[in-house]
Amino acid sequence: MTVRGTLRLYPGRGEHPGVYERFARRLAFGGYQLGDGDQAPLVLVGSDTGALAALAAAPALPVAGVIAVGTPWEPAPVAPVLRWADELEARTACPAHRDRLEGDTGFARGALSTPVPPELAAAVDPVKIEVPVLLLHGAADPVAPLAGARALAARLPRAELVVVRDGRHDVLNDAPHRTVAAHVVQWLERLRADPAAAPILALSTWTA
Repeated sequence: MTVRGTLRLYPGRGEHPGVYERFARRLAFGGYQLGDGDQAPLVLVGSDTGALAALAAAPALPVAGVIAVGTPWEPAPVAPVLRWADELEARTACPAHRDRLEGDTGFARGALSTPVPPELAAAVDPVKIEVPVLLLHGAADPVAPLAGARALAARLPRAELVVVRDGRHDVLNDAPHRTVAAHVVQWLERLRADPAAAPILALSTWTA
């Protein structure tokens, strides 16, 4: 299969790249790879603190766009101490992904109780990020308030904010992960064709 583009992954607190195996498989169906390849367009994708790292890196790299997931743009000064069951609840509502994290020895439990490094958010200068940015955020994210994502979107020159209904912190691995992955591929296709293009599919509602 021809590779249509590469996404460079920045995992969040407690995570490692393997946590996103399922997302990588869904990208592959659309012709995109998750890794360190150099196939254009190169897009940075990060979740949680990884979203901040991707946004901070974008101005200095030859990238076509950024996907920021569950971005803790306005984190609390002191992170809440979460029991493991509460952390799972905060991360995802997907039973399959919860089971995966339960058995993952490389995953650092309790990482969401670690405060977001203030220097990481300070390294992000929204006005310098000139490429398109897709912000994905769960409406029910208890870790990174949606208000912070809205504030960040307002400061980015070329941002699209997608709010996942009932979504938790990691919407790439949440219950509607198939729908989210499909939207990511659609956004990547727009990026390839014309970064300034409107969405390919537009949602309309009407009553009879």
